[in-house]
Amino acid sequence: MSLTDEDCLFCKIVAGDIPAEIVSETEHTLAFRDLNPQAPLHVLVIPRVHAADIASLAETAPEAAVDLLAETRRVARAEGHESYRLVFNTGADAGQTVFHVHGHVLAGRSLAWPPG
Repeated sequence: MSLTDEDCLFCKIVAGDIPAEIVSETEHTLAFRDLNPQAPLHVLVIPRVHAADIASLAETAPEAAVDLLAETRRVARAEGHESYRLVFNTGADAGQTVFHVHGHVLAGRSLAWPPG
């Protein structure tokens, strides 16, 4: 884990170099609306520090992983949802396209199982 990666899209959003529709900010996290929403509520919650995926974040900064998970719940509730899906894609074959850990908070419609 590093503080930032100069080539990372989400690090640039954290730095304010790329605009995003921010819905929540804490000392350790940033939450913003997904540009390609898959549900009426689709917010990405990211740590301010750079880590490639949730497992890496949990190994190197477990307190940051806990903060990230807690913020996903706060975001869902603030948006009026008690039921929501939280998705972390890990690796290209799992659909991860930005390699900065991010949780997708999805709600506002019935979500089928299995996903994808």
